[in-house]
Amino acid sequence: MATEIPDGKASCRFYVRVDGIAQAVFTEVTGLAMEMTVDDVEEGGNNDFVHRLPGRCKVSNLTLKRGMTNSNDFLKWSIEIAQGKVDKAHKKNVQVILYNIDGHPAITWTFEQAYPVKWSGPQFKADDAAVAIETVELAHEGMKVS
Repeated sequence: MATEIPDGKASCRFYVRVDGIAQAVFTEVTGLAMEMTVDDVEEGGNNDFVHRLPGRCKVSNLTLKRGMTNSNDFLKWSIEIAQGKVDKAHKKNVQVILYNIDGHPAITWTFEQAYPVKWSGPQFKADDAAVAIETVELAHEGMKVS
């Protein structure tokens, strides 16, 4: 019997959408992070303290991992970006949706104007039966939470 921690969210059920289209099941999502820089401002004539003011917000790249599928859309997208096609048509909105145990969406992170900055294919080993994993790292212009 599964139990849910009060106000906690299980992190094992999530989906990824790219421009509103659900993608194959991802096994791992990392990079849901932001960091606020702090600017120190010294006030002339006052040596007792330093004003510490919030500065710019930095967000991490989003990394998605999944088992290889018949689709090579992420690789094609990465190649287009590498060829210099970094225009509005090649940037996409990416959503990571976390679902409650009861199957309802709990939290949605939206990454605006995302584009791939790194793609990694599977590692091959003749005596290994592991699933072939594809990894794509996305830069983006901002994160929203709903």
